[in-house]
Amino acid sequence: MSVGASQDDALSAAEGGTGPLRPEATSRSSASKFSNAEIERYSRHLIMPEVAMAGQKKLRDAKVLLVGMGGLGAPASMYLAAAGVGCMGMVDFDVVDCTNLQRQIIYSTEDVGRSKLQAAAERLHGINPYLKIDAYETRLTSENALDILEKYDIIIDGTDNFPTRYLVNDACVLLGKPNVYGSIFRFEGQASVFYAKEGPCYRCLYPEPPPPGLVPSCAEGGVLGVLPGNVGLIQATETVKLILEKGESLIGRLLLFDALAMKYRELKLKKDPNCPLCGENPSIHALIDYNEFCGVSTEAARVVLEPEFEISVMELKERMEGGKAPFILDVREAFELEISRLPDSKLIPLGELPTRMHELDRSGDIVVLCRSGIRSAQAVNFLRQAGFNKVKNLTGGILDWCRYVDPSQPLY
Repeated sequence: MSVGASQDDALSAAEGGTGPLRPEATSRSSASKFSNAEIERYSRHLIMPEVAMAGQKKLRDAKVLLVGMGGLGAPASMYLAAAGVGCMGMVDFDVVDCTNLQRQIIYSTEDVGRSKLQAAAERLHGINPYLKIDAYETRLTSENALDILEKYDIIIDGTDNFPTRYLVNDACVLLGKPNVYGSIFRFEGQASVFYAKEGPCYRCLYPEPPPPGLVPSCAEGGVLGVLPGNVGLIQATETVKLILEKGESLIGRLLLFDALAMKYRELKLKKDPNCPLCGENPSIHALIDYNEFCGVSTEAARVVLEPEFEISVMELKERMEGGKAPFILDVREAFELEISRLPDSKLIPLGELPTRMHELDRSGDIVVLCRSGIRSAQAVNFLRQAGFNKVKNLTGGILDWCRYVDPSQPLY
């Protein structure tokens, strides 16, 4: 869906879109010259010999696509809009959640519950009314990726899961587009530019995805609120440099950032001649099923248990009130107990369970809980294989307990 050239333009929705985002937004003339107002706006660029008028026109003519408008897409989009990038595409299908506000600075408290693209478009037009926005309120898939990405010069990967990262990488290689990559977790971040025409692609660095569940998401492991700002601005900087064709890009280099140590490290990357996508004899010529490739379901990377090995929070509440409370095992981390907890529960973090399961009664009833039910399902599966026959997973975890049983405790 495009929001752009003038108030009188017809606004057409792309497949998966949701209608006009900002029909009242002011926009620039299609003429090659800048208006006096634009020259004043970009004056700090125009007096730089590396940018000047020619470079600012390159920025105005550039088309950049952001895949994901979360922690990385938020700062990257805001600075690219301010810099004068003329057309920006955004792909996201989520709504603003209260937990986003700690790091996704493009959104405000008033935006909670709104479409991310609707809220982001308003904010970006507030930064730069000359910006043209294409919004795709849909999940990026193997079926639509090539059609969406082919319209843009540069792709910024702001995703948080492996299937979409491989999808973005493969589509960029097949289309010959540069992929400005970033990832974040807790206190650490990574950034690079994968451009198969001039260097390695993402598959050259990570030929195979990690096993499902090995690498926790930010929702499970957390992320320092300011960290996405650091990495997202690196992505924005690399994008501007690519547009201006100035400086040394991160092609062939992986930049590692440790926020706790406040240190940057750099790894040299080489193109893998045996890469199945961009190598000398590629075997991948089309997009594939990336959920299957990464070994995850379309819903979540989690253990699926039979109903007999699960218990709801209301069922657990009834058993506790009826005097038949089971042994409650909490497999979260110790610091999570400071946020919320079930009474009389025993803490054994999931990573310690193999060496501490002797502390559990094999003959007794055990209910295992975590934050949302993912880690606890893994624990139940492990304990069952170890001979525990009376163990169940608390579906929805402590979050459901706080929602439906004890709302006095906070959600996190």
